[in-house]
Amino acid sequence: MKTLLLITDAWHPQTNGVVTTLARVTEALREREIATEVIHPGLFRTLPLPGYAEIRLGWNLWHFGRRYRALRPDYVHIATEGPLGWMARHWLLRHRVPFTTSLHTRFPEYLQQRLPWIPTQWGYRLLRYFHRPARATLITTASFGVELRRRGFDHLIEWGRGVDTQLFAPSEQREHAYRQPLMLYVGRVAVEKNLHAFLALRQFGKKVVVGDGPCLERLRHDYPEVLFTGYQYGEALADWYRRADVFVFPSRTDTFGLVMLEALACGTPVAAYPVTGPVDIVRDGYNGALDEDLEQAIKRALKVPREQCRESALRRSWPHCAAILAETLVPVNGRTGARQAA
Repeated sequence: MKTLLLITDAWHPQTNGVVTTLARVTEALREREIATEVIHPGLFRTLPLPGYAEIRLGWNLWHFGRRYRALRPDYVHIATEGPLGWMARHWLLRHRVPFTTSLHTRFPEYLQQRLPWIPTQWGYRLLRYFHRPARATLITTASFGVELRRRGFDHLIEWGRGVDTQLFAPSEQREHAYRQPLMLYVGRVAVEKNLHAFLALRQFGKKVVVGDGPCLERLRHDYPEVLFTGYQYGEALADWYRRADVFVFPSRTDTFGLVMLEALACGTPVAAYPVTGPVDIVRDGYNGALDEDLEQAIKRALKVPREQCRESALRRSWPHCAAILAETLVPVNGRTGARQAA
């Protein structure tokens, strides 16, 4: 069995789409005779990310080389552009070890929402520099790839996402004690998720937010009529998706939005803006609705047959994502993989 060394600043106990993706893909890789060793912040001394305490960043990273030599991997993949990712990049380039990378988030937009004086082009310049030495960079969607190529990125391979269609599945028991419709959001409760655009809508029905993050207490204060559940997992999370009449995804900065697939797999239509991520997942009128007016998107999504939503999710799987990664990996001896980057 071959060994993949995965380097990531996002790992358990964090709860987000990046961690879910990496965990599920590495599980599926075992079926392809590839075992995964993960170098993550929990192996180092850490400090909390300012303003986002649940994310901890490693700082005594000079031990990376020692860990690499102990593992002697066949392949190396850097999943994030955090401190650990930068340290690994520096060490691997210095020792002429080939590697691949993945680009999951709109880091420049996230940064600007917290520090408005920093232009987004500075962030993309930094991302280009980070990913340029990689033999290939895996990205979330085709539309994100078009945007990145316009910004000067190359060696991009569309990766996509999968969903556990056994856990996230419809149920005939969808009763709830709230006014119709039940409008659900699942994800981080943070400024980049644009939750205000959803919560400020004066629609009838009940709004539910599942998740946690730095904006939770402020939003609880501003929107006392909204139910904030905190994080939910497993069947408890799936049950919220099943009971919801519509899943609302107000983010304009996500590159995919794994939660949309989870909702669709449970038969729940998606309402979102027509931006990167939703445009790659939602077929307007088939499994949801896209509109610059989020209220209109919700109203139209409520009319979509739930069985069509489930059908659209069944086409995506974690084994397929694992296959793409496996074909992209470059052996440390430098031979190219089966899948070539465009």
